[in-house]
Amino acid sequence: MAGFFISFEGPDGAGKSTVIQELMQPLASQTGQQIVVTREPGGSAIAEKIRQIILDVNNQEMDDWTEALLFAASRRQHLVEVIEPALAADKIVLCDRFVDSSVAYQGGGHQLGTDQVAALNDFAIQGHYPDLTLYLDVPVTVGLQRVQKLGAGFDRLEGQKLAFHQRVRDTYQTLLAANPQRMIAVDADRPLALVQQDCLAIIKEHFQARNSD
Repeated sequence: MAGFFISFEGPDGAGKSTVIQELMQPLASQTGQQIVVTREPGGSAIAEKIRQIILDVNNQEMDDWTEALLFAASRRQHLVEVIEPALAADKIVLCDRFVDSSVAYQGGGHQLGTDQVAALNDFAIQGHYPDLTLYLDVPVTVGLQRVQKLGAGFDRLEGQKLAFHQRVRDTYQTLLAANPQRMIAVDADRPLALVQQDCLAIIKEHFQARNSD
């Protein structure tokens, strides 16, 4: 693939979507490449329909493995329909969540097992991981308070118990330690301008290093 694939991860309320929007213009101007912004679950018509099923608060009876399988199915469709064509066209893809979210939320949060969920998703994406993953870190209580302030109410995953969200954050920390070349942590419990500044600097460094190889 000719383009550059960047995923953004973090606990609920870490500010990923806001940071991505703030990065679009400076990245486009500084790299001269077209920016594609997308998200998971979702990102394509079919994947967005799966997203509605996963996050619907009325689907409380959903089995945890069913949830994991739906995420993987949505991810596969999103990858082949949106991400791979954008990368083939030499675009920079900014994706709000990818495989690490499933490992953290289903593998860690639901305690299905990180290795098992990682294997399921590796089958779905055929080893096509991001070139760079920015992990925006906030304490669990801070993130959930931010979500509450938005006033839209919790979706089915955001509404899980506090212990679930703590397991998610703990799993992210384990993933960071296991993937130091791909995953970079950014303290997101700071003003947006500082978070954006750090993210932009990290992306530029990795983008330039990749292009100089």
